[in-house]
Amino acid sequence: MPISFSRSVRTVALLSAVIAAPCLAISAGSVSAETIKAQLATAPNVPPPITRTQPANVVVYLESNEWVGPLSDDNNYEFWGFNKSVPGPMIRVMVGDTVEIHLKNHRDSKEAHNIDFHAITGPGGGASLLNSEPGQESAGRFKMIIPGVFLYHCATASPSIPEHIANGMYGTIIVEPVGGLKPVDKEFQIMLSEFYTKEGSKGETLEFSFENGLDERSSHVVYNGNASSLVKNPLRAKAGDTVRVFLTNGGPNHVRFWQILEQTLDRVYIEGSLTSPPAENIKVARVPSGGAVMAEFKVKAPGTYTFVDPVKDRKDKGAIGLLKVD
Repeated sequence: MPISFSRSVRTVALLSAVIAAPCLAISAGSVSAETIKAQLATAPNVPPPITRTQPANVVVYLESNEWVGPLSDDNNYEFWGFNKSVPGPMIRVMVGDTVEIHLKNHRDSKEAHNIDFHAITGPGGGASLLNSEPGQESAGRFKMIIPGVFLYHCATASPSIPEHIANGMYGTIIVEPVGGLKPVDKEFQIMLSEFYTKEGSKGETLEFSFENGLDERSSHVVYNGNASSLVKNPLRAKAGDTVRVFLTNGGPNHVRFWQILEQTLDRVYIEGSLTSPPAENIKVARVPSGGAVMAEFKVKAPGTYTFVDPVKDRKDKGAIGLLKVD
C-alpha cells in the first residue's frame, strides 16, 4: 500500500530517555539491582519460570524484520514481525523488574516500526520511545507494576496500526506476580491470529488485503503464524503431566476460542489475570482480540489430542493443532 507520511517527522528515542509518567518512572533503588539479559523463547516454547526473589534490570533485544515465509503448505506471505518469527519471542519477567527494551529495525525494512506493550502503564505502552526507522535502533526503560499475560505489538501509524498487526507484528510478555507461578510439568505458548490476503494461486506469495481486513474476511486463521505449524510439530507431554498454555490473541479482529476436543481445561485464568481466581472445568476458552488467557490441565491418558477454534470454518482456515501424549 502507498506510504502517505514523511519519515523526516519521526523521532527516535535515546537510551537515556526517561518515562515521565510516575507509574513508569525508574526508581532510585533499581540502579543497584542486578542486570540480566532476558531469556527469550520462540513459540511454542516458553522462557523458564522466574526463580529469583528480587527485582532485576532485565535487558531485552528485539529486531523488527520484513521477510517472505510460509503461511500455509500452499503459499508464502510477506510477513512483518519481530526477530524474524511470528509471533515474536516471548518475554518473561516479574513484578518490580525494570525492563530495558532495545528495538533495532533491520536495515532492509521498508517501514518504520515500534512496540506497544500492553504490560506497560502509560501513554502508548512505550511505543513513542521505541520508534525505529530502517537501520536505526531505539530503546526505553519501563517498570513492571502489574502482573499478567499481555500482548505486545507494533503500533506505527503508517500505513496503519492494523496493517502492522495483521502482518505478524505481535508477541507475548508474561509478568509474574510476587512469588511466581505454581510449578507445572509442561508450559507452551500459542499465539492466536488471523491473516487477510489478496487472492492468489497455489505457490504464489500472498499479499495483505486492507479491504478484507476492514470487512473481517480472514483468509487464514492460525496458531503461531502458520496454518499447519502445530499439526506438523505437535505439542508433546506425558500422561500425568500438568500442562500450562499461555494463549494470546494477536487479532487483529477475531475474538478467538480454544477447545481441546478430548480434554476439559481444569483452570482458565481469564483475561490473562494471574491474581484473580481461575474459572474451573472449562471446555472452551474465550480470548478477546488483544487479550490473553492462561489455561492449565492434567492429561490423564496417552494419545493424540486435537485442539481447534470451533467457530464456523476457522478450523478449515488453519486453526487446528495437536497435543501428543506419551
